Amino acid sequence: MVRTSARLLGLLSLFQSQPDWQGRELAQRLGVTTRTVRRDVDRLRDLGYPIDSTSGTAGGYRLGVGGALPPLLLGDEEAVAVAVGLRAAAAGWVSGVEEPSLRALGKIEQLLPSRLRHRVAGLGSALLLLPGQCPTVDAGLLAALAAACRAHEGVRLRYGGEPCRVEPYRLVRGGRDWYLLAFDLDRDEWRAFRVDRIDGGVQPGARFSPRPEPGGDAAAFVSDAIAPSSWLYRSTILFLAPLETVTVARTASPAAGRLKPRDATSCLHHTGAETLEALAVQAALTGIDFEVLDPSELREHVRALGERLVRAAGPPSVSAGPGGAADASMRG
Repeated sequence: MVRTSARLLGLLSLFQSQPDWQGRELAQRLGVTTRTVRRDVDRLRDLGYPIDSTSGTAGGYRLGVGGALPPLLLGDEEAVAVAVGLRAAAAGWVSGVEEPSLRALGKIEQLLPSRLRHRVAGLGSALLLLPGQCPTVDAGLLAALAAACRAHEGVRLRYGGEPCRVEPYRLVRGGRDWYLLAFDLDRDEWRAFRVDRIDGGVQPGARFSPRPEPGGDAAAFVSDAIAPSSWLYRSTILFLAPLETVTVARTASPAAGRLKPRDATSCLHHTGAETLEALAVQAALTGIDFEVLDPSELREHVRALGERLVRAAGPPSVSAGPGGAADASMRG
């Protein structure tokens, strides 16, 4: 019985890692016969897991969507990620899920082993989520848009008081805001809609065949679309560090520009500002060596900023020698 229970958990873990499996693949993974796999699948069905049989020469199984949520198997890192995510949701970043998030968090923390409970508690005590620091979006609206993206189903919505018929593709978190990448059928163009500015809910439309993403890079399109149109100056900065170590990549909103890797040791930042001075300061504050690729006028502002900072720092201090005397060059 213990061996059967362990095998069922292993089978369930495989189904949750990917939904479709051939019977012989499952048998090889579990070290059993295909007949045993069939029996174990029937046991999981009796427990409420919607597992469908697939036809074909080899035959197989698919984990479907049921009317109730069966138990889930989470790894250590997954459990910690879920708990931390629920804490953020309970802080009100997504409206309408605060109380359910707290209830779910309580259930998960009760079931966590002590080693993970301490990790979650440590993160929770160090994590400070200030209310009102970012716009909240309706959880039902996010769920409806995500479902439409997944099913390739068009939606009708109102944006800024204007009715729109769109084909939704992706939900993108940009800094403090959620954006919907969609093709606007009325305008015949791609757009990035800020979700918190969608008036009310959405109405389902007709299913559609997916289009190629704009420019082949959805993230770049959204970043460019939400960049301030009031920028008077745009620049390209070469940071002499890998993308994952550049501070602006971890802290700045996509509306502040777009970062992309150039090679293993450097990356490019396409950004803008209302003044060249602001661009120079933004690049300098990253604390990372950089080069200005364009515009050429920005190089002069960076050079002037550096000279001004050197003057502000004053002359270097004179260090004392081992005996407390000043440097020999300063002696009379």
